[in-house]
Amino acid sequence: MLDRLMLYLSYSFVRYALIVGVLIALCSSLLGVTLVLKRYSFIGDGLSHVAFGAMSVATVMKLSSNTILVLPVTVLTAIILLRAGQKATLKGDAAIAMLSVSSLAVGYMLMNIFSGSSNVSGDVCSTLFGAMSILTLSVEQVWISLILSVAVVTIFILMYNRLFAVTFDENFVRASGMEADRYNTIIAVVIAFIIVLGMNLVGSLLISALVILPTLSAMRVMKNFRSVVYFSAISSVIAALFGMLISIFTNTPVGSTIVIVDMAVFIVCSIIGRVLNR
Repeated sequence: MLDRLMLYLSYSFVRYALIVGVLIALCSSLLGVTLVLKRYSFIGDGLSHVAFGAMSVATVMKLSSNTILVLPVTVLTAIILLRAGQKATLKGDAAIAMLSVSSLAVGYMLMNIFSGSSNVSGDVCSTLFGAMSILTLSVEQVWISLILSVAVVTIFILMYNRLFAVTFDENFVRASGMEADRYNTIIAVVIAFIIVLGMNLVGSLLISALVILPTLSAMRVMKNFRSVVYFSAISSVIAALFGMLISIFTNTPVGSTIVIVDMAVFIVCSIIGRVLNR
């Protein structure tokens, strides 16, 4: 098996896939802690559906890179949801649910009407649940993923203290004179980056699992914010690596395999947490 692994790693496309997969898993886990604690978990799911709709439009327009359209649309939607959602007539979860189902419906309709592919159902399924396209990444796509990942990690490191404050006590942040809305906007932009990054790996329907599951696993065994962030990042990267390797060896869907490994980690952490609490 080791010889077989070394053979696979000798191919550049496998190395590209592993690098991008690790970067996506790392970025997803970092912001997942803030999302879960602020009860924004459902936003990741809603934005992934919006990204699917934008990707469908980009496909119909035959753009050279879907990211050109998908990224700005997802970022704009995230900002609107977090900044204007509380002031709008349609609030919170209702707005996210409406955007989710509408984007899915519009995206699927566009791909059926205008798609030049003879396998529309297969294309839609691959976009929603991920596909082996992670193994066909170009050098340009790898660099885009690398740049976006570095941006996400840099923002998280530089804004760590402020994100910590906004996560636990937003009213205190406002009372201290800091602009909580600005930090919420930054969180929204970073979430959008992560969603767009993760769609190539696990698909638009499963990306929220990469954001939420590592955090929930970490919270079962760790007791403070910093340790939860560290544990979440490490477990997410390991799960992504194992999931991708299992997928390559067994020819199973990449996205589903990674999520199943994350789920297994969550179950193990839950058991460990119960034992430690006793």
